[in-house]
Amino acid sequence: MKFSKVLIANRGEIAVRVMQTAKAMGYQTVAVYSNADRHARHVQEADEAVYIGASKVSESYLSITKIIDACKKTGADAVHPGYGFLSENTDFAQACIDNQITFIGPTASAIELMGSKRLSKIAMIEAGVPCVPGYEGDRQELEYLATQAEQIGFPLMVKASAGGGGRGMRLVQHLSGLVEALQTARSEAENAFGSGELILEKAVIAPRHVEIQVFGDTHGNYVYLFERDCSIQRRHQKVLEEAPAPNLPEQARADILEACVHACQLMQYRGAGTFEFLFEDGEFFFIEMNTRVQVEHPVTEMVTGVDIIEQQLRIAGGLGLELQQEDIKVQGHAIECRINAEDPTTFLPSPGKIESFYAPGGAGIRLDSHIYPEYSIPPYYDSMIAKLISHGKDRETSIARMRQALDEMILTGIKTNIPLHKDLILQDKSFCSQAMDIHYLEKHLLKQVEEKKAETA
Repeated sequence: MKFSKVLIANRGEIAVRVMQTAKAMGYQTVAVYSNADRHARHVQEADEAVYIGASKVSESYLSITKIIDACKKTGADAVHPGYGFLSENTDFAQACIDNQITFIGPTASAIELMGSKRLSKIAMIEAGVPCVPGYEGDRQELEYLATQAEQIGFPLMVKASAGGGGRGMRLVQHLSGLVEALQTARSEAENAFGSGELILEKAVIAPRHVEIQVFGDTHGNYVYLFERDCSIQRRHQKVLEEAPAPNLPEQARADILEACVHACQLMQYRGAGTFEFLFEDGEFFFIEMNTRVQVEHPVTEMVTGVDIIEQQLRIAGGLGLELQQEDIKVQGHAIECRINAEDPTTFLPSPGKIESFYAPGGAGIRLDSHIYPEYSIPPYYDSMIAKLISHGKDRETSIARMRQALDEMILTGIKTNIPLHKDLILQDKSFCSQAMDIHYLEKHLLKQVEEKKAETA
């Protein structure tokens, strides 16, 4: 399992982030790039770079054949998939194994199991992890699903088993809307994921989104790195994350941490993973497990002092975890703001050339990004261009430092969502004083629109 050269099968800030740790550990690094990314930072910083095709993701970053060929061409004997793209693709993980390339992640079978909301939920129920009551069986006829839905009761959620990011998901308030919701969710799931398999769950109306970071190695060691709160969302997409999660009941928190580690032990899970939960009225309900590094991993790194990428590389190389559970402590509080190239009022993407860029710094501030002055943000990929992270002795200090960092940050030439963070979320007394549910941001945005209409009326 030992390797010496790591190909990062990704782009943007996560490719740069992985390279930094890989280089610090003495590994050679290889970048892959599309037409749109010829001048990208990850290409400039890698020891080697391989062109893999057109800007369209299906012809470059999603091409398993081209990634494997790039490994062979450069002699890369390991692949780090980052997040998105091929990071949770069972066929890619297996292709690496078939070509004697170390896949820096869990086994292909673990990815396949956790990639199915239906099968993963069954596994979690068997492991004693709390789940939302519902139907996760293999009978998928619409008539049968409708019968199961009536037994569960309303409101309920219809979810694509292979889905994510809100696609293939419908909230059904009454029986009258059930058949249409099943049909549209199935159609959307088939188009987006190639699978129309659905699960049904009792709707949790106003939950928080809390996730648990875990690790397992090949030597039987399993640990948790505590939790993150990712409740600040818009259209099921995370906008701001923090660690630890504010105002969790201590016993409920301790119980869910232990349940996640127990599930990892039963699965003999290897590498980094994240259990995602809805949390309401003191109870946790399992949503899914992500078998990769998360976008929001920096907040966990800031409060624990653990380099998550380093531990991924160690585990994949057969070295095992350096961590014992009793040595992992939470120190202070961290917040991450996702900086997106988008209009802060319409949320439409805003690709284009960056004219000027100044990265804030100072005590407790970290910026993960791939942008630089004169860099042209392509229109083909996700709009996230940076992650700004603050850390302080407590939540209040972390919020204050984030406000200052956002004030200091200069980014011109394109529109960004910096005003959303700076002028709306972090100035809101409700957010600053307590944890919010997953509907908070959209309600807050709607309220702002209504207030502006009233002012101009």
